[in-house]
Amino acid sequence: MDTPILDFLRGYEIEGMSRFHMPGHKGTGPLGCEAWDLTEIKGADSLYEADGIIAQSEANAARLFGARRTFYSTEGSSQCIRAMLALTLENRPAGTAPVVLAGRNVHKAFLYAAALLDLEVEWLWSEEKSRSVCSCPITVQGLEKALTAMEQPPMAVYITSPDYLGNIADVSALAQVAHRHGSLLLVDNAHGAYLHFLEKPCHPLDLGADLCCDSAHKTLPVLTGGSYLHISKTAPEGIEDGGRTALSLFGSTSPSYLILASLDACNAWLSGDGPSRIRDAARALDTMNEELTGRSWTLAGNEPLKLTINAAASGWAGTELADLLRVGGVECEYADPDHVVLMASGNTTEEDFQKVADALAIAKPKSTGACSALTIPRGERVLSIRQAILGPKETLNVEDALGRVLAAPSVSCPPAVPILVCGERITAEAVAAFRYYGHKTCLVVKE
Repeated sequence: MDTPILDFLRGYEIEGMSRFHMPGHKGTGPLGCEAWDLTEIKGADSLYEADGIIAQSEANAARLFGARRTFYSTEGSSQCIRAMLALTLENRPAGTAPVVLAGRNVHKAFLYAAALLDLEVEWLWSEEKSRSVCSCPITVQGLEKALTAMEQPPMAVYITSPDYLGNIADVSALAQVAHRHGSLLLVDNAHGAYLHFLEKPCHPLDLGADLCCDSAHKTLPVLTGGSYLHISKTAPEGIEDGGRTALSLFGSTSPSYLILASLDACNAWLSGDGPSRIRDAARALDTMNEELTGRSWTLAGNEPLKLTINAAASGWAGTELADLLRVGGVECEYADPDHVVLMASGNTTEEDFQKVADALAIAKPKSTGACSALTIPRGERVLSIRQAILGPKETLNVEDALGRVLAAPSVSCPPAVPILVCGERITAEAVAAFRYYGHKTCLVVKE
């Protein structure tokens, strides 16, 4: 597959032009990559007005993923999430309300988008008892019940799949329910860009989602920030026409050409041996899962390239187990009191997998059957998300915030999943959850 962005960058470097344009490093510097760090000079195209090499590269990506249109983002899935919601609001299906029915384990970027767009959100809670804010399993029955109870169908159902703990939703069945009610299905697929390239493709585009975002940088060989906004072939006609405008609404006018080049290079990788490497890694991780289960470790999730250990059920604190892995030369993606998450990719080596196996051979389960002590708080809504985020606010110690209204999501990334939603009253359960996840302060609405 051709790589038009890379080809342009290589050609410009060889030409040896005197760079009387931005950036100020003029193509030289200590990083060694400065020569390819360009701006919108002649021939380089412009991300939000693309009709040249960037548009050609995006078209390559769309063909690889089976999308009607694919747009590049250099600011992660956070930018794509905001653009998805803006596009849906602009192209709201007839007969639906300007409301999104969303699984509660959204990324905090969703909340910021709701604030900026003044979007009404109804929360979709799991019918199962979840012990982590990162997970909110949505069943077909639960979605059908929630949609039936609404006076008017929402413009979209929004889910996170895979979630941070590696749980993949039944996207196909959920899409059918959403479409039967006249709603679009939006999927935050930030962790699952590789899913289309498995032996049995299970990317949201393969399963009936209308729009979805992928963080290419999370599981593919792409620089941090490189992401996709996909419009499916079955999405409403014309919705893709506003894709660039929606992305530019939330993006910098100075997108990184290094990131764009890495997205372009990834197309060649995916059209070459990338898929076989992804499948090899998935098989290696499946073998490791079987071995760990046989040694009495309790695992969570069903995502092929994610190993999630339920440390609490094995008698460990997740953070404690992460420290032990670190001693063995393994840095995990995420750890909290209950879980340790390790993410593999097509670039994970046999040596890497062996390090994990060796470290966990030393760290044997201490017990089985235990579960998290956390109770997921369900806040009382006092203000809209927009009113809370954009209004005056102050910082309080968590212990002093009981009864106040949360102003902004006090969570870092990873996992960037809010413990409580902006505009909700902070209850005793919420205070306990903040403490549980190690948060000492939070932003509240100023009284």
